[in-house]
Amino acid sequence: MSKKKGNTEEKDKERKEQKTQEINAEEQLQEEVAKEKDKFLRLFAEFENYKKRTSKERVELFKTANEDLMTALLPILDDFERGLAEIKKVKDKELLKGMELINNKLFNLLLQKGLSPIQIKKGDVFDVELHEAITQLPAPSEDLKGKIIDVIEQGYKLGDKIIRYPKVIVGQ
Repeated sequence: MSKKKGNTEEKDKERKEQKTQEINAEEQLQEEVAKEKDKFLRLFAEFENYKKRTSKERVELFKTANEDLMTALLPILDDFERGLAEIKKVKDKELLKGMELINNKLFNLLLQKGLSPIQIKKGDVFDVELHEAITQLPAPSEDLKGKIIDVIEQGYKLGDKIIRYPKVIVGQ
């Protein structure tokens, strides 16, 4: 009987070892699954960040492409304004009408594409963040000291970004 008892004990021992090995194997598999799940989640989050970043970069690229074009067209807009001022002096109605038509078409097209003039007038307070001072002249009156006396060149924004600061003369 002691042989049977010894055999049973050995079998019990083997079963316990086998169960322990199965439990260890199961734990290892669970750990591996957890590691793979963590890798997957990290990779997924990284991909989502990549998609957001490339989308933002694409929008910025379109904005800067527009900005370059708008900046190149601003001197033409300025030339139209100067030309219109000279034609008004000559009093040629037909020429003035044609030039105004072309100027308005160009200006409206630029407005549709996001360009907007910076509203500024004589007597506004000079702001270093918004204006570019060309020169300072003695103020014609006390209330114009530190304020804008004249606007030399119109400033423009594209969306919320200033692409050309207005050039002004400031009272001293």
